[in-house]
Amino acid sequence: MLVKTGEGAKDYRTIWMEETAVNMIDQRMLPHKFEIYRSKDYRETVSAVRNMIVRGAPAIGAAAAYALAQAASEYKGADMKEFEKHMSSASAQIKWARPTAYDLFYAVDDMTGKIMKASSVNEAKETALAESCLYADRSAESCRKIGVFGESLIKEGSRILTHCNAGALACVDYGTALSPVRLAHRGGKKINVFVDETRPRLQGAKLTAWELSQEDIPYVLIADNAAGYFMSLGEIDLVIVGADRVTKDGDVFNKIGTYEKAVVAKENGIPFYVAAPESTFDVRLNSEDVEIEERSADEILYVDGVRIAPQGCVARNPGFDVTPGRYVSGFITEQGIQKTDKVKKKR
Repeated sequence: MLVKTGEGAKDYRTIWMEETAVNMIDQRMLPHKFEIYRSKDYRETVSAVRNMIVRGAPAIGAAAAYALAQAASEYKGADMKEFEKHMSSASAQIKWARPTAYDLFYAVDDMTGKIMKASSVNEAKETALAESCLYADRSAESCRKIGVFGESLIKEGSRILTHCNAGALACVDYGTALSPVRLAHRGGKKINVFVDETRPRLQGAKLTAWELSQEDIPYVLIADNAAGYFMSLGEIDLVIVGADRVTKDGDVFNKIGTYEKAVVAKENGIPFYVAAPESTFDVRLNSEDVEIEERSADEILYVDGVRIAPQGCVARNPGFDVTPGRYVSGFITEQGIQKTDKVKKKR
């Protein structure tokens, strides 16, 4: 991801490891400040995920992989059984951080399976560190491939609506929904992106708009409730969103408000695509079995620390909703563009 600095544009990943410290772009500070948060141990990394210093399904998957490497490095003994107990406790804490996004669980299970094949604690520590870096590299490459396949959907002059932030900040690099947009722009296509503000945390206004501005990609910021209006006027040609989990029945869990966009897109005959790597597809659960994270009511009652609702007001704040697969035109993955019925058959 290109970030404009005083010395020109510099390429950054959203999250990376140096020795046993995890560095991540502090997304709470954007767009007003660009700061790197440095997590020294796995508990701090779990806290960073929980507090949304780092967010987005692929990015928190990478954070989980790095956190396990940190947990392994922190163990001081040589007994493999005690090491396994230590890692099991760390895994449970990592999975507790965010309950809805599947990449977090996928990364923990993937990493644990590889670490526990080691025959000694030292070998396990080396494996954990090496595999966490490989996990992040694979995640970034998957998102690049999503861009390659998804770019074919974007025509010259396309006007694309996206919801929440599914760019490089939500991933290790490139993004999911924004990866095709990036590649289309870099390929010289004239496009325009409609960016939903995405209440209540305003990830569209704060993060997606910031990302697009860093690469001079044309965009316009709109209120969440304006998307249907612009669709009805014929000003939107294509909708691309990311996903936090795609269940085996082909339903999509994504930022609250995604379901509404999908329904209105269907009503207006506008293609609605979901961009997600294979690590976001949950082969175990149907949609009714997935926990929807309900976040603090303060995210609705306050904006940037200023209360906007009257005292005593009761608010509910689900972080995600479910879009049934029948509203999805196709899934853009690192394997290509797949129709919903094929995704369901694979699972």
